[in-house]
Amino acid sequence: MQPRNMSMSGVVDLAAVKAAGEAKQKAEQARAQAAEGGGAPAPSSLVIDVDEAGFEADVLQRSAEVPVVIDFWAEWCEPCKQLSPLLERITNEYAGRVLLAKIDVDKNQMLMQQFGVQGIPAVFAVVAGQALPLFQGAAPEQQIRATLDQLVQVAEERFGITGLQGAVPEGEAEDAAEPEVPEDPVLAAAQQALDSGDLPGAVQAYRNKLSEEPGNVEAKVGLAMAELLGRVQDMDARQVRKDAADRPGDVGAQLKVADLDMAGGHVEDAFSRLIDAVKGSAGEDRDAARLRLLELFEVIGGEDPRVVQARAALARALF
Repeated sequence: MQPRNMSMSGVVDLAAVKAAGEAKQKAEQARAQAAEGGGAPAPSSLVIDVDEAGFEADVLQRSAEVPVVIDFWAEWCEPCKQLSPLLERITNEYAGRVLLAKIDVDKNQMLMQQFGVQGIPAVFAVVAGQALPLFQGAAPEQQIRATLDQLVQVAEERFGITGLQGAVPEGEAEDAAEPEVPEDPVLAAAQQALDSGDLPGAVQAYRNKLSEEPGNVEAKVGLAMAELLGRVQDMDARQVRKDAADRPGDVGAQLKVADLDMAGGHVEDAFSRLIDAVKGSAGEDRDAARLRLLELFEVIGGEDPRVVQARAALARALF
């Protein structure tokens, strides 16, 4: 999976996108302050307990200097008892490239609701103010490491966030010393518009890039995300979900809920809803559901395992 794809794999709400601009501006100052501290922090400081009162300082502000992984857990959750120690060990091994924030859902239900957590354990990340869903359930170590590797790449490529000082992983020093590739001005303008909440401007900028370079993956992903955020920006989520529940055969209503699910990070729910819509409709409605599903595939990238599974399900539904 391309790291840029993951960078647009989902958001908690539109405010997170707008907050990214401010967080990026603070990144240089935060990294300078970290440099004055004289080295990487002790391993214990890489794993912190976070509550609602400290969320802004401990997660949002720190996400300007290091990707913050959030572990939603509870004492009664048996899978959490398997996942949490694994996340803590891996975080310490990453030596400052990521920070782990542990949130007890029983004590912080507002944060749980804001992130749209429907089951635990659930793992998210926050990078420069943007919230990204990572995975749910007790994932295997190999998957966790692959996900964190990708997260670190996204943080560096999109936001110039390299982690806490002294955290360059062994064996990557040579790569870190390579000269930077000049940033594409059109893509930079598109990303700036997206970060500032100028969704029409972002859409136009990404379209401009695709008119020059139709195969540009980053532009395709960016356009899909900007269009998605534009569709859900003014939705009344409660009314949209009620309409879809009252009219299960209304494909238009199902498309709106699928957009809400995707924008909230509930990728599988969005895909499943649209595949059901394809199965249960015909003609123009069926085409509309199929095309919307293909658009949402672009948001997280064709190599994501969830997209691979959904493509197979779509093929079965069509043929």
